[in-house]
Amino acid sequence: MSPEKPAADPIDPKGLIRESFRIDGITDGECRSIFVDWALSVSGADPREAITALLARYADAPAAHPMLAVLRAGLDASPKGGRRGGRAARVAQG
Repeated sequence: MSPEKPAADPIDPKGLIRESFRIDGITDGECRSIFVDWALSVSGADPREAITALLARYADAPAAHPMLAVLRAGLDASPKGGRRGGRAARVAQG
């Protein structure tokens, strides 16, 4: 009989953030990489509500943990909307 799989967490569906807090000696770069993977797995265009929930969940983590800084930076970054380029950005309107 196989062990029962825990229910999916809507805030951390792959358990990436949870695992980052369990890794001893994790670096800023590793946390940023994990954060990007996490952000791609979360539903919705703006993950700030989920980030706020994760910060509350891990409020008792050591203050110097690099994932806390990455999560806070994720709150500060605003999602960019609109076009990022394309023909209209390269060709002068006339």
